[in-house]
Amino acid sequence: MKFGKRLKQQIQETLPGWGDKFLSYKELKKLVKSISSCAPQMMSGSVEYGKAEAEFVYLLNNEIDKFNAFFMEQEEDFIIRHKELQQRIGRVIDTWGPNGSEPSETDYKEELGKIRKDIVDFHGEMVLLINYSNINYTGLAKILKKYDKRTGGLLRSPYIQKVLQQPFFTTDLISKLVKECESTIDSVFPPPSDVERGLILGSGVAGEGIFRNTVAALLNMQQIRKGSSTYGRFSLPPLNLPDQSDVIQSQSLQLSSPIAIP
Repeated sequence: MKFGKRLKQQIQETLPGWGDKFLSYKELKKLVKSISSCAPQMMSGSVEYGKAEAEFVYLLNNEIDKFNAFFMEQEEDFIIRHKELQQRIGRVIDTWGPNGSEPSETDYKEELGKIRKDIVDFHGEMVLLINYSNINYTGLAKILKKYDKRTGGLLRSPYIQKVLQQPFFTTDLISKLVKECESTIDSVFPPPSDVERGLILGSGVAGEGIFRNTVAALLNMQQIRKGSSTYGRFSLPPLNLPDQSDVIQSQSLQLSSPIAIP
């Protein structure tokens, strides 16, 4: 699949409000085409060539500023939400759990059920943000490759070194929160029985809402690491997330299985 189509698909499959935060790939591609059509008449190092390259870099810098602002805003929100979810779990256990101040099996199950859904949705949003970082980095690498190839420039290598230092590219904290969410789910919400597992996986849960978008994002992150035209020193690092099949099964089970009282 060509990158332009892949990007369009990812925008359609992300959260509402995220669409205009992605790379303006189509516009950048048009600019590269415009510059390359004049390249034969512009000597490398000439004033005209310098102006054309400066315009291209200016637009790239604007895109990076857009990525960073959005990514850091989401990251800050995720840190706060992660703490709130941990506090909610603690309050439910301390209040309605078997050893709580007001033990109530009904209230305990009901409240933990709400939290479980929120955690799964939260986990999915963080996976989507990692995918956002990946797809935009890949788009930048591809458009820079097009620029160098069509204009004879040597912009990609030094510019990518700059990109690697940007906040939107650094997903270590989000990946850590993803893993902490998974640990919370494993420790607080016991896995369903084999019978429940079969019933849940056959119920079609995987086609719903953010879950569907999360699965699509995981598949995309795997595909863009399969040795595409950006494979090599410009490639993304190995995916530091669970295998997508594990997430599919884990999320669908956690969304649908009943809460057990430990």
